[in-house]
Amino acid sequence: MTLTSTSGAPEPDVELAAEVFDTLAKHTSDGIGITRASYGEGEQFAHDLIAGIAEREGLSVNTDVAGNLYITLAGTDPREKASVIGSHLDSVPAGGNFDGAAGVLAGLATVVTWKRHGFRGKGDVVVMAIRAEESPWFPYSYIGSKAAFGILPSAALDIARSDTGRSLADHMSELGFDPDSVRKGVPYLRAQDLRAYIELHIEQGPVLVERQLPVGTVSGIRGSFRYREAKVLGEYAHSGAVPRAYRHDAVAAAADLVTRLNTNWRLLEDAGRDLTVTVGKFSTNAQVHAFSKVAGEVDFCLDVRSHSSEVLEEMKKNVRTHVADLERDYAVRFELGPITGSEPAHMSRDLLAVLSRSYRALGVPYFEMACGAGHDAAVFAQQGVPTAMLLVRNEGGSHNPGERMDIDDFIVAVRVLAHGLSQIA
Repeated sequence: MTLTSTSGAPEPDVELAAEVFDTLAKHTSDGIGITRASYGEGEQFAHDLIAGIAEREGLSVNTDVAGNLYITLAGTDPREKASVIGSHLDSVPAGGNFDGAAGVLAGLATVVTWKRHGFRGKGDVVVMAIRAEESPWFPYSYIGSKAAFGILPSAALDIARSDTGRSLADHMSELGFDPDSVRKGVPYLRAQDLRAYIELHIEQGPVLVERQLPVGTVSGIRGSFRYREAKVLGEYAHSGAVPRAYRHDAVAAAADLVTRLNTNWRLLEDAGRDLTVTVGKFSTNAQVHAFSKVAGEVDFCLDVRSHSSEVLEEMKKNVRTHVADLERDYAVRFELGPITGSEPAHMSRDLLAVLSRSYRALGVPYFEMACGAGHDAAVFAQQGVPTAMLLVRNEGGSHNPGERMDIDDFIVAVRVLAHGLSQIA
């Protein structure tokens, strides 16, 4: 795709970003994919690498009490609000190299080039590398961004990391950060001081690939509720000797719940409501299950997402109603366990309008799309910061080693981001 020039701002140094991608891949490979554990060796390597480049380029580098990294290109007027470009540098276990890192390197490529050419906005431009976005390590959403605003609950610091069994507070302390200040809610960022937050991220679905578009703009981020450790408890019995009326079949009850929730999903979708329902784990107990047994136990998880808070509440009620009915009908007991989740977040229409003009100025087709995955942008939006997101086409899916973001698509997305930023900073 041929792009026209941007208006005034120098072109981002995407070659620098490509080199950093290669360095991250080399040093954080686990032999299968990429592993940069939250508050672990891989994430810290990435933070140190980015900070070192920024310092060599003469940019201001700081961290907050939770270890979030801030690279600042000072504006011409200290009274003006700052604009933040951000994303995360951790990954899921055996993940891909671009998830999260693409957003940080998009910001780095932009501010490094602006610094070299003496181009500045009125307000500061800050690249933020956010800690612990990926929840497989600590089962809690948006640890770094919530800590930055001083809104991370104290109890989150006691959560154990999945691989080490040690608390979040321990891991923060080990890296030289200050979990006690995090517990006290000491903020580094305040919404009233920020003009905008823009996050670039690879798309984690197939929409841009199917539409043959290099980049899309996010209209909103789905909220969610999740039961990560749910189970159904019934009674083991002989498969041939116990009639249906006398069974306490955990598999049948769990399967019926899945079917009922999928029916709810179809009906709401047919009515034009936004929703996804996913059962990502569904298993019997391998130590005691058998071919000739009625299963007395099923473990499962449930992930429900929507742009609408009303739809999420409706689905919570549906889950409770179905569980009560199924316990009665199948003579089993459901233990759903703790519920976690997040609120939906809507992007700033004013920022989307700015970005749409940047698309047109660069000759890029404008496309607006919903985002089903959670991102730190949701925290910024919910704190009242005008927020926008760009998604880059990515083949091979996400959260796996097969991520295949094309650098040419990344270039298009970074140029859109930089052009839009030059209009507001």
